[in-house]
Amino acid sequence: MTIAANLGYPRIGPRRELKTALEAFWAGKSSEDELLRGAAALRANGRAVQQGAGIGHLPSGDFALYDHVLETACAFGAVPPGYGWDGEGPVSLSTLFLLARGGRGGGCGCSGGTATALEMTKWFDTNYHYLVPRLSAATRFRLARNRWAEAVREGLASGCRTRPVLLGPVSFLLLSKGEDGTKPLDLLPALLPAYADALRGMAEAGAAWVQVDEPCLATDLPAGAGDAYAAAFRALADAAPGLDLLLATYFGGLRENLPLAFSLPVSGVHLDLVRDPAQLDGALGLARAEQWLSLGVVDGRNVWRTDLHGVLERLQGAARRRADGSRRLMVAPSCSLLHVPHSLRMETALDPALRRRLAFAEEKLAEVAALARALDEGEAAVAPALEASDRAVAEHRADAVARNPDVAERLAALTPEMERRRSPYAGRAAKQRERLRLPPLPVTTIGSFPQTAEVRSLRARAARGEIASAEYEAGIERLTAEAVRWQDEVGVDVPVHGEFERNDMVKYFGERLDGYAFTKHGWVQSYGSRCVAPPIIWRDVSRPAPMTVRWSAFAQSLTKRPMKGMLTGPVTMLQWSFVRDDLPREAVCRQIALSIRDEVLDLEAAGIPVVQIDEPAFREGLPLREGDRPEYLRWAVACFRLASAGVRDETQIHTHMCYSEFNDIMDAVAAMDADVISIETARSRMELLEAFAAFSYPNGIGPGVWDIHSPRVPGAEEMAALLRRAMERLPADRLWLNPDCGLKTRGWAEVKPAVANLVEAARRLRAELR
Repeated sequence: MTIAANLGYPRIGPRRELKTALEAFWAGKSSEDELLRGAAALRANGRAVQQGAGIGHLPSGDFALYDHVLETACAFGAVPPGYGWDGEGPVSLSTLFLLARGGRGGGCGCSGGTATALEMTKWFDTNYHYLVPRLSAATRFRLARNRWAEAVREGLASGCRTRPVLLGPVSFLLLSKGEDGTKPLDLLPALLPAYADALRGMAEAGAAWVQVDEPCLATDLPAGAGDAYAAAFRALADAAPGLDLLLATYFGGLRENLPLAFSLPVSGVHLDLVRDPAQLDGALGLARAEQWLSLGVVDGRNVWRTDLHGVLERLQGAARRRADGSRRLMVAPSCSLLHVPHSLRMETALDPALRRRLAFAEEKLAEVAALARALDEGEAAVAPALEASDRAVAEHRADAVARNPDVAERLAALTPEMERRRSPYAGRAAKQRERLRLPPLPVTTIGSFPQTAEVRSLRARAARGEIASAEYEAGIERLTAEAVRWQDEVGVDVPVHGEFERNDMVKYFGERLDGYAFTKHGWVQSYGSRCVAPPIIWRDVSRPAPMTVRWSAFAQSLTKRPMKGMLTGPVTMLQWSFVRDDLPREAVCRQIALSIRDEVLDLEAAGIPVVQIDEPAFREGLPLREGDRPEYLRWAVACFRLASAGVRDETQIHTHMCYSEFNDIMDAVAAMDADVISIETARSRMELLEAFAAFSYPNGIGPGVWDIHSPRVPGAEEMAALLRRAMERLPADRLWLNPDCGLKTRGWAEVKPAVANLVEAARRLRAELR
C-alpha cells in the first residue's frame, strides 16, 4: 500500500487572503472573530484542495496566524514576562501579536504595552522567518492550548481525518534562545510533559497519525542532542501508545544522524530525497519492517515540474526492496509546501514554454498523488500525467534559447583581479573621508521609504496603461524630491532616493534583466503578513540597460549631501528567486554579479559617491552542514566582490545583511570587503555585534538601532543607548547610525519621528565624543 501524503500547505491563501485579514485586524478595521473566521475558511479551502488532489494524509495544525514556531511556544506557555499573559488559560491574540510585532500601547490588535518583539531569524536556509522563543530557568511549560487537537476536530467536522503537524521538542529547543545562561536543551525534561499532554489530546480528538517535525536532524547536532532525541521520543511514544508518530526531517540529508532517526520509537520516518537522494539506500537498510518510509521526492522548495518517470523508477526500486506484503511507503513533497505559491491556475500570462515546466503547490500535490497511484496500480493508471511530464522534460532539454553566447563569453573572460578593490580598506577609507566629509557617527537609512497607497496606485495605474509614462515619472519625481528635501531638513547625512519606483528589491531588478520571469499571483509567506512573489530564473541572466541610474542621479541633483545608490546583491537575487535547475547555482550567481557590476560602474560614472549592494540573504544560502559551507562561501564572496570591486577607491561600497548569526561566517563577511556593512541588531540589543568585536572586524559597520518590523517608534535616548552598547564593542570612528532594515512597510507617521530620533541620537552621541 502506498499513501500520498503532504507535510504542510501554504497559509496565506491564493490571493493573500490571510495578509488582508491580518492587516485589517491590526488596523482596527475588523474584529478578532472576523480574523478567526477568515483563517478557518482558508484552512477549509486547503483541506478541500488537498482531498481533491488525492492526498491521503493531509496536514493540520501547520496553519499559523503569524508563525508556527511562535504559536508552538504560546501553546506550551513559553511566553516571557511583560507580554500580558498571566500564565492562566490560552495565550490571547493580543499577546501573540505583541510577541510577533511589539506594541506601542494600544490598537493594532496588539494592545497591552510597549513590549519589544521577539527576535526573528531565517527558518534554516529558506526565506521564511520565524520568531525565536526566549527561554530561561523560570519558564514554566504547560499545555496552554491544544491547537493540534482543535485542528483534528475541525477536520473531522468537515469529514476529513488529518495528520496534525507538531514541531518536535528537540528542534523547538534547539531553535530557541536561552536567557541568563540557560541552555534550552537542558529544559527538555520540563517541556516533555506538556508535549505528552498535547499528544494525548490529539488522540482523544481522533488523530491516528501525528507528524513530528525534527528538521534539526538534518544539521550538525550539538553535544547531548542524540540523548535528547532518545529521551524525547521515548516519552512521546509512551504518552499516547495508540498514535502513530511520523518523524519528519527535511532541508537536507540525515547522514550520520540516519541511524539515530531509525532507532527512535516511531511508526515512520520522512526523508528529503530532493536535497539528498543518496540517503534512501541507507534508510532502506535501517527501516524496520513495521516502519513506514515517507519519501520526499517532489521538490517543496522550487517550482519546477517533477520528472515523474525518473522519480517513479527510484520509487519502484524502493518498493521492490520493501516487498514484504504491506510495503509501507508514503510519497510526499520533500518538505512543507509553505515555500511555494498556491497554484498555476491564475498564471495565464506566463510564457507557455515556461508555464509547461512549472508546478506550484496544487500541481505538486497532483504529482504526489500520481506517483503513489502509479506504484500501486501501474503506470497505465496515470499515463496522461507521465506523458505530460515527459514532454516538459524533453522540451526543457531542447531549449537552446536558454543559452546566451554573450553571457558565456563574459564568464569565460573573468579574472581574479576583477574581484579585488584597487586598495586595501585603510587606503580607501582615507580617500572616502576626504570626498564625503561626513561627521562622526553618520546617519543613513537602508534605502526604501514607505510604499503608501499613493505610491502603489501610481505604479499600478502605469502598469495598467491608465497614465502615460511621463505622468508616472513626474509622480515618482515629486515623491523622490519630497523625500530628499525632508532628509535634508531632518539632517540625514547620507540620504537615499526612497525607491518609490520599486515594487520589490528583487522583482524590480529581475524585471530589468534578461533571463527572469514573473508571476501575477505567485506569493509565498516571508513572515506574518509579509509576502513575496519570487521571480523565476529560467534562462541566462544579462543586463540590457541601466536599471537605477536615472532615479539615483535625479535624487543626487536635489542635494549637496552624498546620495546613496541602492542595489540588490547577486547572492540575494539568487536566493530570493526560484532558480533554474539545469546550471550550478554558482554559475547563475556569477551571471547576476556581472549585471550588478555593470550597474555599479554606471552609478559611479553618474556621480553617485556611495553605492549599497544589499545582501540580506547571504547567510540564508549557507548550507546547514558545517563541512559544506566553505565551498558556498567561496563563490558567494567571489560573486559579491565581482559585483562591487570595479569602482575607484573614492567610491564607498555598503552592504546590508538581515537576521544573521555572524559568528560562524565572520571570515567570509570580512572577505566581502564592503567599506560599510549595516546589520539588524535592535531586537538582540546589540548582541549580534559580539561576533564583530571578537573578530576585530576592520571596516565600517552600521548596527541597526530601530527595529522596523515593529510598529514601535523608539525614542532618541533608546537609540543612543543601543549605540553606546555598540561603542563598547567597536571603535566609534567606524560606526554608523541606521535602522535595522528598509522602511517600505512602515508608514510616514512612524518613519518621520523615528528618523528624527535617529538624528537626535547621533547629535547626543557626537557631543559625548567631544
